[in-house]
Amino acid sequence: MIRRPRAASGGVVLATAALGSFAALGQAPFNWPICTMLGFAAAFHLIARANSPWQSAWRSWGLGVGYFAVALSWLINPFLVDAARHGWMAPFAIFFMAAGLALLWGVAGAIAHRVTIPVLRWLALAVALTGAELVRARLFTGFPWANPGHIWIETTFAPLAAYIGASGLGALTFLTAALLACIAASDLRVRGRIMHAAILVGVVASALGVSLNRGQIPAPPDRDAILRLVQPNAPQHLKWDPRHAYDFVTRQVAFTAADPAPGQPRPDLVIWPETAVPTLLEWADDIRLTIADAAQGAPVLFGVQRGDGLMYYNSLALLDGTGQVQAIYDKHHLVPFGEYIPLGNWLEQFGISAFAARAGNGYSAGPGAEVMDTGVAGSALPLICYEAVFPRDIRAAQKRADWILHATNDAWFGEFSMPYQHLAQARFRAIEFGLPVIRVANTGISAIIDARGELRASIPLGQAGYLDARLPGAGKPTLFSRYGDLPLAIVLTVALFTLQATRSRTATQKRVDNPE
Repeated sequence: MIRRPRAASGGVVLATAALGSFAALGQAPFNWPICTMLGFAAAFHLIARANSPWQSAWRSWGLGVGYFAVALSWLINPFLVDAARHGWMAPFAIFFMAAGLALLWGVAGAIAHRVTIPVLRWLALAVALTGAELVRARLFTGFPWANPGHIWIETTFAPLAAYIGASGLGALTFLTAALLACIAASDLRVRGRIMHAAILVGVVASALGVSLNRGQIPAPPDRDAILRLVQPNAPQHLKWDPRHAYDFVTRQVAFTAADPAPGQPRPDLVIWPETAVPTLLEWADDIRLTIADAAQGAPVLFGVQRGDGLMYYNSLALLDGTGQVQAIYDKHHLVPFGEYIPLGNWLEQFGISAFAARAGNGYSAGPGAEVMDTGVAGSALPLICYEAVFPRDIRAAQKRADWILHATNDAWFGEFSMPYQHLAQARFRAIEFGLPVIRVANTGISAIIDARGELRASIPLGQAGYLDARLPGAGKPTLFSRYGDLPLAIVLTVALFTLQATRSRTATQKRVDNPE
């Protein structure tokens, strides 16, 4: 049996929080997955020794608080853009965000504790935490940032995402940590240690084999199209300043007009980042003509806001060689409290319109995922900023695109961790769907990502410039692109019911052995 020391619960919660902070170092920009595995394994060891579901919940919650506080530390940066006015909010924002997200991990810990067989409790914790992550990716429109599966992006295991997605890699992360914790348990018999070590070796070997086999698939041939990615590097505190905003437009126009490298053709498509033009689309006639002249006949995709009555959209517009708008994509997965206020339109029915997007107070959502025909570059699925973290938004498109466009402005969030984490998620989308991802960011990192998730070329973070590159080809549809997280959800459901049935049989046997 697992010994349950009666140490002060508060101290153990602080310990699991510290271990969660250590585990977060597996996320970009550190990319140290060994920290995640060791941090989780040690924390699981403490959680499994809890005396009650409440104690298990508190310890799991502490693990989540530490993990999310470090992994999402970039959340303080928007409050520092105007630090004199908003800087005081930063510590409260990161604490309450981490504490709120960790609630799901706390629930997972309580559920896992209900499994009374010590050996199975480790498995139950891995299953429950994976379920918590699936819920986190969808609850209140979802926030799957810092999923533990993201730690594998720079490793040999990344190609597994083509079959099980980043969420499946997260499940393997939890499972491996649970097995490590079980092997290290001081009260486990030698036979049990050997058995769990064998299971661990089998899981790792199987995952490695499948991943290496996937990684050997050659990259599809490139398309016969040259893209130009434009990165203006507009700092957020200057981006909308009337004294500077059009300087960045001028910079992007100059990059668009620049001659290609000697002996290279001019680009077939030029792409600017999110909100690259500091005015509404309907007021941008002169700018559109200037952009078209600079592109010298090539179409241009650029980020811009647009209005329709009192409704405003965060959009991407495609210009033809004459400066006419050929297609528009409106962002549909908006950031709660950042781009709109939840229930704002509903409150308008009661005379409270200050939070209503349809009254001009925030962005309105577009109709959904749409594939855009870009001409010689083929069909693209546009994603604006936040949308790239949701695989389901890609699966929602009515048809498969030739490539994915990720236009973003990460300047709000500094130059330390967030842009690297955002890039890692874009790379996972490429692996999961077998499609190249073209990422164009205001301050970086703009990149050409092939269908295997590999970086072909990029513009470094915090630099202005442009990049000409051939468009990578699309691979075959992947297993994940067909089914998403459904197989993982089915496996988790079966596992939870099986564990619950085991608990019920154990409780029944105890009543038989110890009658009143």
